[in-house]
Amino acid sequence: MDSWTAENPPSSPIRTSGTTLLIVCEEGEVEYGERLLRQTNTVMEVFENEEDLTPSAMMALEVKYRPERILIEYNGMWNYKNFRLPRAWRLEQQITVIDASTFSVYFTNMRSLLAEQLRGSELIMFNRCDGIDEKTLVSYKRNVKAINQQADLIFEDSNGEIDMTTEEDLPYDIHKEPIVLEDLNYGIWYLDAMEHPDRYDGKEIEYTGMVMVPDKFPKGYFVPGRMAMTCCANDMSFLGYACKSEQGKSFPERTWVRVRARVSYESFSEYDGEGIVLYAESVEETRQPKEPVINFAG
Repeated sequence: MDSWTAENPPSSPIRTSGTTLLIVCEEGEVEYGERLLRQTNTVMEVFENEEDLTPSAMMALEVKYRPERILIEYNGMWNYKNFRLPRAWRLEQQITVIDASTFSVYFTNMRSLLAEQLRGSELIMFNRCDGIDEKTLVSYKRNVKAINQQADLIFEDSNGEIDMTTEEDLPYDIHKEPIVLEDLNYGIWYLDAMEHPDRYDGKEIEYTGMVMVPDKFPKGYFVPGRMAMTCCANDMSFLGYACKSEQGKSFPERTWVRVRARVSYESFSEYDGEGIVLYAESVEETRQPKEPVINFAG
């Protein structure tokens, strides 16, 4: 799907049925262009004063336009506690967008005002995260979660969504020795280690995996991993990292083994660069797990 903005509207009309009423309570740096409004069959009404946005005023707009849907771009400086919808209207979804570059200032000086907007939000988006270190973004996440634990959080930079999986989000304790990874937790670890190898470099892990020995792999290396399904039986992948162990290679392929290994992030010829390499401390044959395939699809 092509991306588009208020400044760069889609080249062809967006296919939505009926009229969309857009109520704008603050006009930002980029205005909604007439072309975009026409193409999306949207009518826009602007409210400059908080006291003018009353249930009766909104009902009058419904009578005037008979819209199929209504979007309200609320003013972040208005007190959301005072906001009231007409009784005949139903709130379908509430989304809060936060400028990460100014969040700390607003949270410090206008916390109660911001909290009113966050409490009912199903989705909270932090944009403009460029140049903000992960430690700071994690603190923002904690501040928001303290107000609304149920909301989904998204962090975006200029290239789109960024990964903000923190240590506290993981279903296992990465400070334990060894980190024991059972079933789905192995799959979570595999993906997190790919994104954040520094979290695991030098740590010891233990898990049950199936032996695979890729062609032309260096002598003394094998891959103890798990099959994973992401959406359906036709979408299966083998998840595993190279493991150095003469003992492991002695097992026939598809043998189930219990591996305890030390994690290293280093250059490996078969990766064509750097990646996770395991150094086995023990490899022992074991039973196949009750659920041999990791099911990310739930």
